[in-house]
Amino acid sequence: MRRLNLAVRATAVACALAAQPLVAAQPDGAKDFPSKPIRFIVPFAPGAGTDTTARTIAQKLSETWGQQVVVDNRTGAAGAIGVDLTAKAIPDGYTICLISASHSVNSAVNPKLPYDLVKDLAAISQASSLFYVVYHNPSVPVKSIKELVAYAKANPGKLNFGSSGTGGLQHFAGEMFNYMAGVKMIHVPYKGTAAVIPAMLAGDVQVGFGTLFGVRPHLPSGRLRALAVTSGKRAPAAPELPTVMEAGVPGYEVDQWYGVLTSAKVPAPIVRKLNAAINEALKSPDVVKRFSADGSTPRGSTPEQFAAHIRSEIAKWRKLVKEANLELQN
Repeated sequence: MRRLNLAVRATAVACALAAQPLVAAQPDGAKDFPSKPIRFIVPFAPGAGTDTTARTIAQKLSETWGQQVVVDNRTGAAGAIGVDLTAKAIPDGYTICLISASHSVNSAVNPKLPYDLVKDLAAISQASSLFYVVYHNPSVPVKSIKELVAYAKANPGKLNFGSSGTGGLQHFAGEMFNYMAGVKMIHVPYKGTAAVIPAMLAGDVQVGFGTLFGVRPHLPSGRLRALAVTSGKRAPAAPELPTVMEAGVPGYEVDQWYGVLTSAKVPAPIVRKLNAAINEALKSPDVVKRFSADGSTPRGSTPEQFAAHIRSEIAKWRKLVKEANLELQN
């Protein structure tokens, strides 16, 4: 019996020793990553906030890795086409995508999306936060959020608010304002953000929720007036403007965040390497300066933190649709 036990042990040791070279020979998917150019999909048109953010990050990653990170604008279907391409790409980490908060809105309200933003995509890192400005045409006789709410209540259905399209974040920023302030401004969708400002200047719509970058050129002349920012705290880029919640609508907060995703099938070590490089890029002084010019703040996060943020945003917008009884029609 003793000889048998020794023989069994010897066999087990031999198997273990034989297996060691095989384990050591297993390739580390992240060790040599990246060894070729990376495709950085932007699901919106060139010149949009997502585009400039992606190009700023791409430049830094190219410098860090010595591999070109190529921005690829794939527009259409409210940003869904670019995300779907990412979800279905070869899961090797060489296709990544910059999404915005609008994608969480889309996931909350559109059951026909060809992908599940939570299950089919892997969160890499949140890139930035970007507040909206609540602004209006000077034909509306108000100078504060409280006055806007009072005017809207006294004139139900008289005010229109413009947005970049039905189901986008600007639309939902307005609908959340309606719901939380107890008013009824009428939503007027346009084909993209660039069309809203001219309509506002012409008086076709009276109220808007847009970026400081788009609104600021028209503030000194008085052609447009800014009332507040939608962020949870006052913004360093516009410290003179109160937040909507401190100005009269408690609990109101809308963040036009951007973040980076890849296919859910990409190995975790590669996701971690992408995360580390992106977070390092976001700390760069020139990136911080470039983002601040648009009123945006670099964030950075772990993959887990960004994934949790996406889930919470989807839940928030689903709750709004249900509680406010929104009917989304183009």
